[in-house]
Amino acid sequence: MRNPNSPCLFCNIKESGCAYKNNLAYASYDSYPVSEYHCLIIPKRHIKDYFDLSKDELIACDELIKTVKEEILRKDQTVKGFNLGTNIGKVSGQSILHCHFHLIPRREGDVENAQGGVRSVIPNKQHYKRDK
Repeated sequence: MRNPNSPCLFCNIKESGCAYKNNLAYASYDSYPVSEYHCLIIPKRHIKDYFDLSKDELIACDELIKTVKEEILRKDQTVKGFNLGTNIGKVSGQSILHCHFHLIPRREGDVENAQGGVRSVIPNKQHYKRDK
C-alpha cells in the first residue's frame, strides 16, 4: 500500500483531484467519503495543520468551503446539514500530514442519533444529557 505522506498526496493536485481552486487552496472530493459529496479543502502550500495556516490561506480555504457547500446544496436537496472539521496530529486521526478540512454533507436519518456531532470522535462522549 502506498504511503500518502511520501511523497505527499496533497502536494500533487493532479493526483488528489481538483473540483475547485483559488490562488492558495483547492477542493477535492474525498477518495474514502463518509457520505456522498464529502469534500476536502486543502491549502496548496505543504503545511502540517490548521495552526500553521497564514491568514490569507485561512481566508482562501474558507472561500472554498463556502463555494463547495453551495455546490453540494445545488446538487443534492436531501443535504440538510454539514460537519466541518480538521484533524490535527496523528493522535487525532490525521493520516495525511498536510493540513486539510473535511466538509461532510449530512442527511436526515443518516445515523440513528446525530446528537453530539463532532463529539463522536470519542464515541462514549457523543451522547450526553444536559444538567440544566
